[in-house]
Amino acid sequence: MEPLEIKKYPDSVLRKKCIVVERITETEVQLFEEMLFTMRHFAGIGLAAPQIGITRNMVVADIGEGPIMLANPKILNLRGAEKMEEGCLSIPGVEVVVERADEIMISGLNEKDEAIKLKARGLLARVLQHEIDHLQGKLIIDYVGLLEKMMLFKFKFKKPNDKYANL
Repeated sequence: MEPLEIKKYPDSVLRKKCIVVERITETEVQLFEEMLFTMRHFAGIGLAAPQIGITRNMVVADIGEGPIMLANPKILNLRGAEKMEEGCLSIPGVEVVVERADEIMISGLNEKDEAIKLKARGLLARVLQHEIDHLQGKLIIDYVGLLEKMMLFKFKFKKPNDKYANL
């Protein structure tokens, strides 16, 4: 299996809201597997379908405790708060401090087309919230203030032939 292409910021697909997955068929199971393979290939711990150019409500995650594959993940409950630096496969080289809930309860469809609820804490809760953000077109750079965002754009996203970029 070959890894899928990771869409990079500012690709417009990363800003699109995803559509609901009606049911999990063999097609979705295959997509989950390809997403997991791609995520692991690029040393990620989470991946959302829009990051590979597919605007469907599907995420995968694996923080070393086994893979989680969910369609239509929805956060039901949030508890606590913790700040931590996050990166993103779609925005390489950028890390942003993001405050997220430390504990969440989510629902969704698993790879067997079963409606499930999942309680997650710590890193897994953070990863799932990050991937669910992707399904709504939200990126980690949306969590920074205007000044920090301007600095990111000036130094990380400058065009290679922009003769004024370093002024």
